[in-house]
Amino acid sequence: MGRFNRDASTNLVYIASDCIFCITAFLLAGFFSGIGSIFFQGKYFMICVIFLILFILENKEAGLYNVTTFFYADRMIRRVSSSFMVSASVISILLFYIGKATIDHQFYVMCLLLSYFFLLGNSFLVRGCFMKYFAHAPRTLLVGNPECFHRFERFMKKSNVEMKRIGYICIDEADYNKDEYIGKLSDLEKILHFYGIDQLYVMQRKKHQTEMQPYLNMCVEMGVTVRIIMNPFQADSVQNYVSSMGTYPVLTYHTVSLNVTERFLKRAIDILGSLVGILITCPVMLLTAIAIRWDSPGKVIFKQERVGLNGRHFFMYKFRSMCADAEEKKMELMEQNEMNSQCMFKMQDDPRITKVGKFIRKTSIDELPQFFNVLMGEMSLVGTRPPTLDEVKLYERSHWRRMSIKPGITGMWQVSGRSSVTNFDEIVELDTKYIDQWNVLLDIEILLKTIIQVVCRKGAF
Repeated sequence: MGRFNRDASTNLVYIASDCIFCITAFLLAGFFSGIGSIFFQGKYFMICVIFLILFILENKEAGLYNVTTFFYADRMIRRVSSSFMVSASVISILLFYIGKATIDHQFYVMCLLLSYFFLLGNSFLVRGCFMKYFAHAPRTLLVGNPECFHRFERFMKKSNVEMKRIGYICIDEADYNKDEYIGKLSDLEKILHFYGIDQLYVMQRKKHQTEMQPYLNMCVEMGVTVRIIMNPFQADSVQNYVSSMGTYPVLTYHTVSLNVTERFLKRAIDILGSLVGILITCPVMLLTAIAIRWDSPGKVIFKQERVGLNGRHFFMYKFRSMCADAEEKKMELMEQNEMNSQCMFKMQDDPRITKVGKFIRKTSIDELPQFFNVLMGEMSLVGTRPPTLDEVKLYERSHWRRMSIKPGITGMWQVSGRSSVTNFDEIVELDTKYIDQWNVLLDIEILLKTIIQVVCRKGAF
């Protein structure tokens, strides 16, 4: 992307108005509390500057400075409140817990209250009123079928992107009629001159790519802006976004959340959680290792090759709960599989399970070594259960989606009644539901439910 359009969707009016309203709030707080102008009080001025920088960065991350962000009252209140809470929390920690600053508490409370209501009011005043009534609305032609543009125009009205629609241009001359269109694509140059057009929106279709190229070149040569609405591929239950690689626009379709911040938080929770889990359960793991060694011959740790993120192979660790030749005996027991598919094996009274194995399975102690898999980054605390290589060979194409995230020690399936859910397609549905709805709070919810189930000994067998 060129240096001139790197922040083309960022509205500087929004940022400037937030700065003005925030500084005004701090100035009023200074006068009302008796401190005076913050411009002559070094530490108070720095508080204002740091708070404002944090608030602007949070708003930018939330997309509040992007003109394409939809203007919904509840969404604006939630995002502005979230940015304010983060900024106020960081400032408070820096001042009172790290810096031990001696500032006027009346001023601090008053400036926080005033700045919150000022900034919240500003978001409605500028985005909801000023930009709608005072912004320049470019004279716009819509090139394509009017029916295809109806949904797009509804989205435009919800955002702060302004345009004055002049009319529609017909691409396929066979579809042209004067009631719907103001002209044909072949007459585009005359129409641009006659109506004084500022920009075009083209509803891109694959069959029109070659046909549109000469007209795009003509508009660029004339200085008329062309905006291509790229949606050549239709896919159900998928999200998409546009980015750039150098000068190439890239349209990305995805079903897994790509939010960098949330992925960082998820990995941080995994590392912290696995370290805490290892430290807390060390005595339990030691006693379990002794009990397994005493109960039956064989290795204490069962290492099995599993399939993880997008088909990657890794070795998953568990405490051995079965006899040493359990894998060889599995084929003999496949007829008694309680799952409705060979893609997963479960059996209530599995004869391969040892005496100690029954106890550690019931209490989920056998899963504890997987904390090391999480620490190494092969697994996550919450995800989908990693299948074996034999199970994956039987997967249908739709089943692979459950492996589009890292496998987890626990997941949606485990907290939804592990023993009662025996339909593999239902398990896949639960896993894909988790993938579609994934966020950090959902992970925390599943972890808490897992702890409750383990303590109450529900669902394990």
